[in-house]
Amino acid sequence: MSDQVQAARELRNRLLQDRHRPAYHVIAPEGLCGPFDPNAAIFWKGRYHLMYIMQTEKGHCWAHVSSTDLVHWRHHSLALEPGGGDTGIYSGGAFVDMNGTPTITYWGLGDEGGICLATSTDDDLENWTKCPDNPVILQQEFGLSVGEDGQPYGVADPSQIWIRDGRYYLMTGNLLVLNKYGRGEEAIEEHKGDTTYLFVSDDLINWEYLHPFYESDRRWTDESEDDMCPDFFPLGDRHMLLFISHNLGCQYYIGRYEDDHFYPELHERMTWVDASFFAPESLGDDKGRRIMWAWIHDCRSRESCEANGWSGTMSLPRVLSLGDDKTLRMAPPEELELLRYNPREPVSVTVPADGQVSLDDACGDTIELEIEMTADDAVQYGVVVCRSAGGEEQTEVYYDATEKKLKIDTTRSSLGTEGPKSVEAGPLALAPGEPLRLRVFVDRSVVEVFANDRQAVTRRIYTTREDSVGVALFSRGGAAEVRSAAWDMAPANPW
Repeated sequence: MSDQVQAARELRNRLLQDRHRPAYHVIAPEGLCGPFDPNAAIFWKGRYHLMYIMQTEKGHCWAHVSSTDLVHWRHHSLALEPGGGDTGIYSGGAFVDMNGTPTITYWGLGDEGGICLATSTDDDLENWTKCPDNPVILQQEFGLSVGEDGQPYGVADPSQIWIRDGRYYLMTGNLLVLNKYGRGEEAIEEHKGDTTYLFVSDDLINWEYLHPFYESDRRWTDESEDDMCPDFFPLGDRHMLLFISHNLGCQYYIGRYEDDHFYPELHERMTWVDASFFAPESLGDDKGRRIMWAWIHDCRSRESCEANGWSGTMSLPRVLSLGDDKTLRMAPPEELELLRYNPREPVSVTVPADGQVSLDDACGDTIELEIEMTADDAVQYGVVVCRSAGGEEQTEVYYDATEKKLKIDTTRSSLGTEGPKSVEAGPLALAPGEPLRLRVFVDRSVVEVFANDRQAVTRRIYTTREDSVGVALFSRGGAAEVRSAAWDMAPANPW
């Protein structure tokens, strides 16, 4: 026992000293987690609960964390482990059934795997019991089945269950159907691209497959994209479908849910140059908010992850809402302000055209910045974070007025080889005279940015220099008027 205690202390100290390990994002307490999909998010009796996929010597399991404030998380015992008919636990969702019982769906791996259920009856959701009828939807081969009519449907990545007109519904993802029927020279047109499959039940045990839930549209997605990790919920007077394609990451539809079909009216993405923002999951809380998380890929080599002893980072929570124009609004929850300390004196300054103004008092690698910029003539304006004294390393966060995009440029974020060297860019069209309002969160190797409650962009960076903590404002093509505030952010992880 003394050897185990000493080993645990040494691991804790090593993780605490890791300059790239996030301090206030939810992260795996130790070990390498891949996949690290968030799953089964549910608000239950005053607590936010979130599961995520992790790996032990038994295989893919579900870990479990909970919080009362969205920033400080308790690590519970594992929620689900392989066994009882499955050989691994993959993605799924959570809901409360018509009897008031918290119930989770998951994809149970194995030769006789499929869509499975588990329930909990204790207030802390500590103990989960797998349904004795698992799998309630049986896969005929890995991740799919074929109906009596000869049409294939997905048996993978179930959504959370929802209740409509006294019946239970869920969706499944289509990657395995796409791989078998929608790719290559013999691809069948109707099986190309993304879709999900709709099922209905009256008792949660006996499920009937209905039909594809929506039709993929080449205006929005490529025929190579799948729909997995689906998360479906009402948002304002519309419904939203969050999902991933494995090649291009997190994205969403907003549209109408009618007659057991979903009719998308809008499609947008949450990652653009790669798939490093991944596997979204959301819940509704007692404040009427819809809150989502996603897995932020490490963007490091396997060797680096193994050498450092950890892998698995969750995004900050995002509050989703529907604007009057029926487009998505995204904002950090107010609870994140609990982590603020050491406030800097607010700054009001003019940044000259093609110039830069350093904010020496705002430097740090675990900080939050609030910045408002007005720049009528500038073509690019924003902030540089994690900047070394000579600019050898720096990450630019800015608005591109010509392309109408919010961008994070990581091409000079690190002198090393780890992390993406690219420009991530999300669409953002500011109205004439509308200021750019940024919330910038720097958490060691994570930079997350929210702009005007309408866009959010996330990147990983791995600086190599100890002095890569500087902050500066910049403007190109014209001057910018700026007001800014900054705080240090307190660590929220145990270590």
